This record gives sequence, C-alpha cells and structure tokens, in this order.
Amino acid sequence: MRLEYFDMIDAVVTFDPSQKRIATRSTVPSASPVFEGHFPGHPLVPGVLLTETMAQASGYLLLALNGLQQMPFLMMVDKARFRTFVEPDAVLEVSAELVHAGSGYAATKARIAIDGKPICDAELRFRLMPFPADMRTLMEQRIAAIGLVPERN
Repeated sequence: MRLEYFDMIDAVVTFDPSQKRIATRSTVPSASPVFEGHFPGHPLVPGVLLTETMAQASGYLLLALNGLQQMPFLMMVDKARFRTFVEPDAVLEVSAELVHAGSGYAATKARIAIDGKPICDAELRFRLMPFPADMRTLMEQRIAAIGLVPERN
C-alpha cells in the first residue's frame, strides 16, 4: 500500500467469479507523508483512504468480471460506517461483492477487517465506461502486479 499514490491494494487473496466476490490484502505502511498531517504524533489512516481502498477492491472485482472490457469509475458511496481507527503497519483484509450490474452501472458491498474484526464497510456504485486513452494498459499492469486473473469474455 502506497497511500500518497492511491495505490491501495497489495495482493488478491481470492477471486471467485461464480460468487462475484474478491478478497484482497493491504498492509498500511509504517511511515507515509499522509501521517505527517493525519495526525502529528498519532498517525491514523484517513477514512477517505479506507473508502478508496474499498473502492479499489470493488473496481478490481468489476474489471475482472468484465474481462477488462469497461473501466469502473466510482460514482457514489452510501452507508459508509467506520468502527475504529487504523494505524500504521495494520494488515487490512479487504473484500467486495457485486450486488447489481446493468445499464452501464454496478453496485458493490465492500468491507475492511483486521484479524477478522470489522473496521469499516460501505455500499459503492460505479459507472462502467470505455477505457480512457492508455488507462487499459495501466490497469493490465496493475492487475498483473496484484495477482488478479480476470474472466475471459
């Protein structure tokens, strides 16, 4: 996980296309420029970055399910709940499942846990669109780096 680059997912643990689910892992770095301001002397991962982590897990799920045919763009975050703080060096278990797809949109439910203990969850909505210029190549490289094998359409 590289917070300052919004590179949130380290590895795919499981991808189950039949259940339309993904489980990923991310390790919060022990040091990051983000922690210099959030908060000095008491570093915590900002909630917006936890939300981004859930969105990225969901996005990778959608990319894998559609065989990299469309790029998901986050459109809405709903019912986000944060239960506790996340500190440096935490190992995040990030999962997402598809709950709806159609008409160019998709909805997921995502959650983050540490050692099985719930940290946060949200319902996320995405617009599925054609890839912007060169974004597909970037996503192919990122998917390979995290060990995700997409469905073949």
